[in-house]
Amino acid sequence: MTTPNPPQPVTRQWKMQFTSTPRCVRLVRSQVCKTLRNWDYGQEDADRMVLVCSELATNAVQHGHKRGHLFEVRLTDEGTSCLVEVSDAAGRRLPRRVEADESDEHGRGLQLVAALAKETGHHPRSPIGKTVWARLVLDTSGEGTDA
Repeated sequence: MTTPNPPQPVTRQWKMQFTSTPRCVRLVRSQVCKTLRNWDYGQEDADRMVLVCSELATNAVQHGHKRGHLFEVRLTDEGTSCLVEVSDAAGRRLPRRVEADESDEHGRGLQLVAALAKETGHHPRSPIGKTVWARLVLDTSGEGTDA
């Protein structure tokens, strides 16, 4: 179990709580996309961030659901990277990567997150639950931005 240590001072942060239902994952994608547009993220960075948020939110709904509790998505812009955190109320079910076969319809989410992120981890959430996080390096070259 690891806790993310921000490498730089926080410049911007956004968070929102969602009902723990599959329909809310679409809302997560929409709200994260809107936030990243407001932060002037390039399209490639925003697409990667939305995908990571979507995968972690899906896992929170499928594996971290606890009746009567919301899950939370938080973005922290760290300058050259962005920390994505998804917290749910079910602390006993820790995330684990599985090896999915070609025919499996599920089981690739954490592999995808790990492939897109510089680092990933999880830690307990107070007063209950856990937070799963991923830190993504941003394209600072300007090549991945919209004109």
